[in-house]
Amino acid sequence: MWTAFPALVASVVPPTTLGGRTPAAYGLAFSDVTYQTTDGARVSAWWVPGTNGAGVVVRHGSGSTRTSTLAQAAVLARHGYGVLLTDARGHGRSGGDGMDWGWFGDSDVVAAVTYVTEVAGVRRVAVLGLSMGGEEAIGAAAADPRIDAVVAEGATARTAADRDRILPRGPNGWLQRELDRVMFGLAGLLTDAPRPRSLRESAARSGVPTLLVAAGTVADEIEAARAIRDAAPDSVDVWVVPGASHTDGLTTAPTDWESHVTAFLDSTLLS
Repeated sequence: MWTAFPALVASVVPPTTLGGRTPAAYGLAFSDVTYQTTDGARVSAWWVPGTNGAGVVVRHGSGSTRTSTLAQAAVLARHGYGVLLTDARGHGRSGGDGMDWGWFGDSDVVAAVTYVTEVAGVRRVAVLGLSMGGEEAIGAAAADPRIDAVVAEGATARTAADRDRILPRGPNGWLQRELDRVMFGLAGLLTDAPRPRSLRESAARSGVPTLLVAAGTVADEIEAARAIRDAAPDSVDVWVVPGASHTDGLTTAPTDWESHVTAFLDSTLLS
């Protein structure tokens, strides 16, 4: 039961409501857009055009929608970036079946990058994701060479191999590893989503400049970020936001978040 319930919750995603807020709440002009993934899922998004020739695909966390990323998108737009705020499949107004461990992320993000580059005409592209969206961003960078940079906040684990790196040694850790192996195996039986690479493997394979933002109050996030960095030390940087909770970096330290993230994107996309 302990292993079946999380697998069921992640694989059978209930409907999520988009809500009434749009980029207009931040004074941003935008358009409603839709596009399809290569496996036929219809994705709903907002496109905020930019002025600097670069674009950022923004991904939300599990059980959420694109409205939860509006504040982050507004910061990027102020700095001239075109921003595509997307609903993950099975979330908000996007079609298809959801998977709240981000296992559809490669396909979804690749389709978003295609929209930004081929329809919106953006020259260079980054992906910024929160929680599940951050894990999707790391994974997609290994699947799509058009992605030039990744910002992942609150990324922790989407495979048993990811979890292995942040669990303690000894009997308790061994037991949890066995439970994780069963849990992720059950999820694989409950969803049609392809099983992803581990975050460490994805980061090492892509070699894409990556900024990992970890919450200072969440030990697992810090450990996970350092484990990913250890797998790709030449391309991955870690910023721990003191006092922040999960994906709360912008709220906790708005000035620092803006300067860290935009300086990283400027250096990778505009130089």
